[in-house]
Order: sequence, then structure tokens, then C-alpha cells
Amino acid sequence: MFSELLQPDLRLMLMENDDYGLKEFCVALYPAVAAEVLHGLEPADVWRVLKSCELERQAEIFEFIDPPQQLELVDNIEREHLSKLIEVMSADDRVDLLGRMDEDHVERLLPLIAKAEREEIRKMLSYRENSAGSIMTTEYASLPEEITVREALDRLRQQAPDSETIYYIYITDAGRTLHGVITLRQLILSKPGLQLADLMRRGVVAVKVDDDAEEVARQLALFDLIAIPVVDEENRLVGIITHDDILDFVQEEANEDAYRQSAIEPLEAGYLDTPVVTMAKKRGVWLLLLAAVGFITAKVNEGFEGVSSRHDWLSWFLPLVLASGGNTGSQSATLVIRAITVDPSSKKQKARIAGHELLTGLMLASAMAAFSFLAVNLLFGRNMQEAMVVAGTIGLVVTMGTLLGSALPLIFDRMGMDPALMSNPLISSLSDIFGVVIYYSTAILLLEMLLK
Repeated sequence: MFSELLQPDLRLMLMENDDYGLKEFCVALYPAVAAEVLHGLEPADVWRVLKSCELERQAEIFEFIDPPQQLELVDNIEREHLSKLIEVMSADDRVDLLGRMDEDHVERLLPLIAKAEREEIRKMLSYRENSAGSIMTTEYASLPEEITVREALDRLRQQAPDSETIYYIYITDAGRTLHGVITLRQLILSKPGLQLADLMRRGVVAVKVDDDAEEVARQLALFDLIAIPVVDEENRLVGIITHDDILDFVQEEANEDAYRQSAIEPLEAGYLDTPVVTMAKKRGVWLLLLAAVGFITAKVNEGFEGVSSRHDWLSWFLPLVLASGGNTGSQSATLVIRAITVDPSSKKQKARIAGHELLTGLMLASAMAAFSFLAVNLLFGRNMQEAMVVAGTIGLVVTMGTLLGSALPLIFDRMGMDPALMSNPLISSLSDIFGVVIYYSTAILLLEMLLK
């Protein structure tokens, strides 16, 4: 929206070399809005705009630029300027950027960065991907417990410019051991002479540096926090994770799960920013896999050609049979994946989840079988035995689809793999194979073997 309104004016400023206008653009607009307007411009033009303002403002805008465009920009700027920009970026954002860059590029860049920031960057880059340590920031506010409220407020004024947030102030000792937490609201409303030890809340909710980011998100949501401290094995405060950073992670994970559930490899960039060849590759791999499974279904179907030729009416209901199994399996897979992703306690109750889905599947199978029996008998005029073939098959494939859709994500999760890899199209394709076998096997049993 902002891009359509403001980008034409920005392009005009660039054409006219309006340095004053470019500076006003950077200063007057909120950094996220400025970053949105810069999207789509050539890297050289983006840098012309950014260089018109102070380095700190450049960093604020740069942090809101989409990661793919950030990588494009770092390839089109001299290392000296980039190193200075990285120094003033917030700790978590610069680590995100360096983590996406080529390792050789990072190694050439780090010697140009100040020693203190360089050591911090190396340490944060060493944390496991998607762990609390990899997404935290080291820019937090901390105070000792023996000082008064008046002294605390004075110190906070000095810490505020370099802190991500000062709403939570963490109480630590000289060795950074976390003892408690106090809010800015408490400080403002308390008497100036009170000591922080008398005001702080002990037993702070914290996460370890190696905890998964998903666990961090659950803790923030459970306790309604806007930030959560990150501690090491010795309970020393090493950083904090703010709600906006974890929100970015949750959104990214939700996007990845949505892509995988639809049998698409996650996109690194936006839809229109992803090249057609890359898009085709990400979709094509899964489509080829699903096609291979489809050919297996066709081969199985071919093996029952004799049955279908003797009872040509069976082909009328084959799509219904396959759709029933696939749809049920997709439903189960979606419910189970969401359950084990959102609720960590459910991962310890896999047997209960499987039993819950089995009972649900049996109830659905009974209802679908009864409905199918009446429809085949009354609407299509088939006899009782023929109606039983379709109804019995529907009941079996619905049960099978439920078991398949619930079991496979649980198995993948147990193996340490992303359960979302069990995409709905794959579940449906596997259900088709079993559906064909069950359908024609039931027909052989009820229409031919029992008549002999």
C-alpha cells in the first residue's frame, strides 16, 4: 500500500538527486514503512537512499527489509560500510543477517567489526538454529538488588538507549546470575528509598539457551510476557527474547507448515520474489513423488481389472471410496500435527492420541457406511449385497484413513522429523492405494467367494 503511494515520489527524488528529500524520507517515515517503500528498487538506489541519513537510522530501516533483499544489498556495498552498519544493528538482527550470508563473506567481514561485537557475534552464531540462543538479543536492562528505586531509575536512563526493552528489568549479581525481575511500572510507582530486593519478584520464568524456539513461544503465551530471559546452565543471564522476535519465528514456522501440508517446499522469499524455476523445483519434487504413488495406485487398480470387468458398476463408486479415505486421512493428519505442535504435553501421550483418533474414525466409519448403504441401494437401485460392498468398503477406508493420517505424523515426530512432512496430498495418495485394494478385495469376498 505505502509502496504504491510513495515509491513514485522516491524514484523522482533519486532522478533529481534530491538529497534533502531522501533524508526526509528516511527520517520522517517509520522504519518499517520506509523499508516497504524501498522494496523493489535496485540495490544501488536503495543504498543511495539509506546513505542520505545517519548510520543508526540506516540500521533501523535495514532491519525491516526482507531477508532476501538484505542479502542482495550486502552483495552490492563495500565491506567497510557494511561492517559499520552491522555494528550498530541490534544483536539479534545482525546475527540473523550473518547467519544467512555466505560463510566466506562473513569471515572476510568480521575482522572489520569492533572486537566486542565480533566476539558476541561469533558466540551467538554458534548456537543451534531455532534455539533460544539463536534468536535472543543481548541488549537487556539489568540492575543489582541492593540499590534503591531512585538509583535504579538513574541507571536505567543510561541503559535505555542500548536496551531492546526496559519494561522488564532483570536483577542480577556481579556474575550475571539471575535473581529476580522487576517492571518499570513497579519502579515508577514505588517509593524512591525502597531497595530493589524488597520489590523484585523471585522465581523468574526463564528459558535455557538450548531450548527450542517453539518452547519459548509457548512460555511467552502461557505467562503473557512481552519478553523472557535466556539463561545458561549456571542460571547466568545471557540475553532476552522479546515478543516481536518470537512472533516472527512463529509466523515463519506457520508458513513452513502450511507449505509442507500442501506438498510444497517452503519458500525463502515472497511468492512474487521467488523465481519461476525455483518455484517449479520446490513444487516439482513433491509432484513427482505423488505421481509415483499415483502410478502405484494405477498398477494396483490394473491387478483388479478382472473384477471390475465382471462387475462394471464397481467403477461408479471408486472415486467415492478413494475420496472418503483421502479426506479422512487429511483431516486426521491436520488435527494430529496441530495437536503435537501447539501442545507439548500431547507429545508424551501418543498412544492416547492414536486411541482418540481410532474411536473417532470408527464413529465416522459407521455413519459413512450407513449413509453409503442407503444411497447405493435407494438412489442407484443396487441390491443389498452390492450395497454392502460399497458401504463396507467406505467404513474400512475411513477407518484406514484415520489410522494412516494419525499414525504417520506421530511416527515422523518420534523419529525427530517434522511431522508436517506428512502432507495432505501424500496422505491422500497413500490412502488411494489401500482404498483400491480394500474396495476390490471386499467385492471379491462379498460378490464372488460367498456365492460359491
